[in-house]
Amino acid sequence: MRTLLFGTVFAISSFANAQDMPASYPQLVKDITPKLVEWRRHFHQNPELSNREFKTGAYIADYLRSIGYEVKANVAKTGVVAVLKGGKPGPVVALRADIDALPVTERVNIPFASKVTTEFNGQNVGVMHACGHDSHTSILMGTATVLKKMQQEVPGTVVFLFQPAEEGAPDNEEGGASLMVKEGVLNNPKVEAVFGMHIKSEVPAGQLQYKSGSFMASSDWFRIKVKGKGAHGSKPWTGVDPIAAAANIIEGLQQIVSRQMELTKAPVVISVGSIHSGVRNNIIPEECEMLGTIRTLDSKMQKEVHERIRNTVKHIAASSGAEADVFIDTKTLVTYNDPALVKLTLPFLEKAAGKGNVVERDWDTGAEDFSFYGVNIPSFFFYLGGMPKGMDPAKASLHHTPDFYIDESGFDLGVKAFCQLVFDYAKSKK
Repeated sequence: MRTLLFGTVFAISSFANAQDMPASYPQLVKDITPKLVEWRRHFHQNPELSNREFKTGAYIADYLRSIGYEVKANVAKTGVVAVLKGGKPGPVVALRADIDALPVTERVNIPFASKVTTEFNGQNVGVMHACGHDSHTSILMGTATVLKKMQQEVPGTVVFLFQPAEEGAPDNEEGGASLMVKEGVLNNPKVEAVFGMHIKSEVPAGQLQYKSGSFMASSDWFRIKVKGKGAHGSKPWTGVDPIAAAANIIEGLQQIVSRQMELTKAPVVISVGSIHSGVRNNIIPEECEMLGTIRTLDSKMQKEVHERIRNTVKHIAASSGAEADVFIDTKTLVTYNDPALVKLTLPFLEKAAGKGNVVERDWDTGAEDFSFYGVNIPSFFFYLGGMPKGMDPAKASLHHTPDFYIDESGFDLGVKAFCQLVFDYAKSKK
């Protein structure tokens, strides 16, 4: 059983470096900190899957209205957008949080563990905030609260984006950041820069991590259908075995990574996560289907990998006498942190967290649909620590697993980071 941190750590000293913030700011963050935990636990106990965040969206919208925001609900199906017009002139910036959960059955022994179940892809599954989106939502609600109370001193305009379906919309549905952008959330008012954060279970609470340029990988999902000729299992030469061809294709896909891509330029990952074929021991089936993912950290390499996969699959299948079709669906782009924006705003994050608590890191082959916000405007996405201090990162429970666990003591840093970005970015544009 894990020991749950019911209290939250509030570091007064971190405000010493928060220059030129309103005098009320430290107390406002202190006051909102307990609510961050309360909200997070509410969302954690009531998770909803992508494009099905009806109650989550309503809860967010109702709260924002209650503190004086004009709210646009049902954006990109279930998302919420609110705008704060500050009392001082300045640029328009956007802050984003994602609100959806995952089809994962929780087994963490905490009082507010999710007991929710639902149907997903024809199966009855548990539903869990196994990636920390409940934390992101709470932190952005807290940020909206603090900034609202300082509205007359806020420079410029802040657009709050509570986005659904970051984990991917259900089949045959649109959703997520791409649909938010399509519906114009960055246009009215016209956003100049967008910021986002993601809590990370392997990063110590109280720390922020970032990388300039390419940060998180693009994510493509692929489906490969190999068509052979059925036969009796005792006489494989009378047919064309699609399973044997699929095995060779899987090996060939890894040769793309290890022998064809320039890995000193950027990492590439190709993983087959599912293979389906046949119904009986002694029957060679007619078809075999594989599902998998592609991760790249360079947009040009992403396109090149797609072509190499198609060529590899086609020729390996043909060498076995089989045929194969390849279907590739781009889920996210490379999450790219604009280098000029990172250089400009990094000191602002150091004010919020303390210089020694803002750490540069390597690429991450995980993916984020935050990438779609940065296609036409500068964007900066960074990690917020969610691991208990002193824990070995190798022992931290990973994202998207039933044991995923977040230390709540660093939530106030998320609010401070967002608020500092709003104020100091505006000052830098004068």
